Amino acid sequence: MSVRFKMVAKQNNLVSPPVVKYYPCAVSKGEVTLDDLAKIISERCTLSKVDCFGVMMAMSEVIGETLSKGSIVKIDSLGTFALTLMGTAADTPEPLGKTNIKGAKIVYKPSKDLKKTIKELDFKRMR
Repeated sequence: MSVRFKMVAKQNNLVSPPVVKYYPCAVSKGEVTLDDLAKIISERCTLSKVDCFGVMMAMSEVIGETLSKGSIVKIDSLGTFALTLMGTAADTPEPLGKTNIKGAKIVYKPSKDLKKTIKELDFKRMR
């Protein structure tokens, strides 16, 4: 199966005069929901769709809880999840505190197996 893409024009206003360049952009074929994933997984193993759904929901909750406790979550065949903080800078470390933190994000790093799968993709240009 090929990944579909199209060329999209993007203007760079940081240079004078502004320059337009074209970049490839993936075209999705829709989305797959948690319910869809549960059905696909249940067809490949002995668990029912409801069991798969329950496991995935519980895993999602546990990943969130584990990250909130400050741990990194590593799932060998999937990848690694970790927290990163967004905040304001200071000239010295002494005045830094909670007020400097503006929020947190989850960083995902795919496993070697997933990276290998992505490297083996085939691409098809859409007009």
